Parts: sequence; structure tokens; C-alpha cells
Amino acid sequence: MINRIQPTFVLIGAGGISKAYAQAFADGLEYKLVGVADVRKQAAEEVAAMVGAQAFDDIEIMCAELQPTAAIVCTPPNTHAAICIELMNLGIHVLCEKPLAVTSHDAKRMINAAENNNVVFTMGSKFRFVEDVQETRRIIESGKLGEVVLFENTFAGFCDMSKRWNSNPEVSGGGVLIDNGTHSIDIMRFLLGSVTELQVVEGRRIQNLAVEDTARLFVRNEAGAMGSIDLSWSMNKVQPHFISIYGSKGTLLVGWKESKYQLAGESEWTVFGNGYDKVAAFSNQLKNFAGAILGEEELIIDSTDALASVMTMETAYQALKTNEWHAVKQATEDWVRPGVAVKVQ
Repeated sequence: MINRIQPTFVLIGAGGISKAYAQAFADGLEYKLVGVADVRKQAAEEVAAMVGAQAFDDIEIMCAELQPTAAIVCTPPNTHAAICIELMNLGIHVLCEKPLAVTSHDAKRMINAAENNNVVFTMGSKFRFVEDVQETRRIIESGKLGEVVLFENTFAGFCDMSKRWNSNPEVSGGGVLIDNGTHSIDIMRFLLGSVTELQVVEGRRIQNLAVEDTARLFVRNEAGAMGSIDLSWSMNKVQPHFISIYGSKGTLLVGWKESKYQLAGESEWTVFGNGYDKVAAFSNQLKNFAGAILGEEELIIDSTDALASVMTMETAYQALKTNEWHAVKQATEDWVRPGVAVKVQ
């Protein structure tokens, strides 16, 4: 059993997201990143060089040599369960990038392994750790916006996914819905509570992928607030804000460069944040993870949140498969009766 007072970290997987974690360490985190492992040794060396860590192409050898306290898993989703369980069986605390798992069965196996080995286990979901998103939650809880009526979120920008594992369903578990939508659902859960029902509509497959590249989610939370989420790899829906909250007493916008709210009857907006800072979000997430390891704070994303994320995505893909369209009768001289919409549970 590995046991250290001051956490030391290793990164597993040296893709694009791992560089954001490495940059957080390089920018002054008090904890050390001591190793990076990837089956592509050169990729591991590139990320390791950012912080002066050691590079490996074998996880088992890295853990045996470095004896890390904690691991950050940034590999493709279909590998998460096996890797995380192996690490936790060694007594290593684990932060696993989203999506946590392709199935809730695997997610439960991971959670059980954490409990059986008495280690800290959390899901990486960076937007919960954006300061403006955290301030948004405080503003909502204060009642300034009144009752929340509508939540809107957009993650839509063109990206060629034809050669990336994210568009291979056997590896990723799906397309843009699980890739970007996992963030969207976690944001809504963080701000407004559990999602209780949803419907999914798929857009045109522009990139001829084996998975969806554009989708829209309609969701509702336990308090009855509605949500509309736009996701795409194949269109640029560029807006200055990526979250909009519409309440009975005001409107709030979380932006890439600025966040603000406006209360009913007021002519001016109140600015409360400077927008999205990616490295700061990763740094905040790592601080929370380390704090939980040291017993100094509670996880912001606990096992319940992680499992709920996976279960919500499972439901979303069930909704995607069973989505039904109703033909619209065209206007003629004869009157027609409108069709009845079907709500997908």
C-alpha cells in the first residue's frame, strides 16, 4: 500500500488534455508531477518535459519505480475501468478524466474498487472548477435570479474528427454527445441539481462519421427548470457566452471572456467574472483532489456525481436511438389536425 503525506502525481495518457494538467503543475502547484506514461514513449516524453518528470511507456513499471500517491488518467474512455481499478488496487488515489466510463456497470466497478481500497476517486470535469461557474452557483443559491426557468449551454465548434479516437464508438462510447455533452450535463447538475428527464435530437452527419457529430438535448431538472444544450463538431455556433441562465428575477451569462447578470428592472449588467481560464480550472481541480487526499476538504465531484454523469449519458443514448419524428402535414386548402409530440423518457 502506497502511503505518502505530501501527494506526488503521475499522468497516464499523453494526449492533448494531459498537457493542460501538466501546465497546471508547471504554473506553480505545490504538488509534484513525477511521471508520465503513454504507450507512445515520445508523447510521454513531450508532456514530461513540461515539468521535468520522467517518461514511461509502461504504467506498472512507472508505479513500481516512482511509488506515486495519486494518478491522473487521461486515456480513452474504454480503457478507464481497467486502468483505474489496477491503480486503486495498488492503493493509488485516482482522478479519471471524463467521460468516466462508457457504461454505468464499469463506473460502479471503479467506485467499488475505490471503496474497497480506501482511496480517493473523482472524475475530471473542468467546468465545475471555473471560478465564474462556481460564482454562478452562489448567485443562483442566493435567490437573486429568482426561480430558474431555463438553462442554455452551447459547445459547438468545427473540428475534424475523422482520425480521432473520439469518433470511434468502440473506444469512445459515442460521438459529440458523450464527448462534449458530459461537460454540459455536469454543469447543469452542478448549478441546478439532478437531471430527471431528457430528449435528444441528432443533427445531420456532416463528417460522415460512425457517430453523431451534432446533437441537441432538451432536459429538465427535479425542480422543473428546462434546459437546452447544443453540441457539435461540425458547425461553429460562436457566442461570447457558453452558459445562459434565465430566472424569474434576472438573467445570467457565463462567457469565455466575461460573466455578468442583469436583474429585472435594471438597465445595467453587473459583471462578476473574467470568463474561462482553462489552466486555472485544472489547477483548482487538482487542488481539490489533493485536499481530499490529505483529508482537508471534500471532493467537489464525488462518486455520486460521477455515476450520475455516466447514467445520464446512458439515458441520452437510449433517447437518441428511440427518437421519433412526426411528419408535418403541409398547408393546403383543407384543414389538418396537428400531430402529437412524443416525450422520450
